[in-house]
Amino acid sequence: MIMAEFYLDADNQIVGRLASGLAKTLLKGDVVFIINAEKAVISGRPRATIDHYTTKAERGDAYHGPFYPSQPDRMLKRIVRGMLPKNPKGRAALKRLTVYLSKPGKLENKKFTKPKASENNLSGKFISLGEICSEITGKKY
Repeated sequence: MIMAEFYLDADNQIVGRLASGLAKTLLKGDVVFIINAEKAVISGRPRATIDHYTTKAERGDAYHGPFYPSQPDRMLKRIVRGMLPKNPKGRAALKRLTVYLSKPGKLENKKFTKPKASENNLSGKFISLGEICSEITGKKY
């Protein structure tokens, strides 16, 4: 049973706070669409954050894993997955989440909101998911 559909813009949103709110929303049975995943931010020293996620991406081997995504949309979905329960209810909730790098054409006429609880009001250092993934892969996001 689908409760509602939410359309969220991750531009300048703190990833952890956004993901925890999304996990609660998805577990209620709602469907969530997120755009601008590359513009979501992670707080902390940029170099340390890049090193942390580079280590995660390079861990394991190409055949047996563990596999960690190096694209911003997949990385955001993986972070939300970590906050969901590891059971059939959590897997079903994750299937109701769709994350995009920018605004796709099929969602052009939808109105996207920015959650106030996860808005970036940081006075310290932070880095965007796009910048982290650019450092890992060498591609521009």
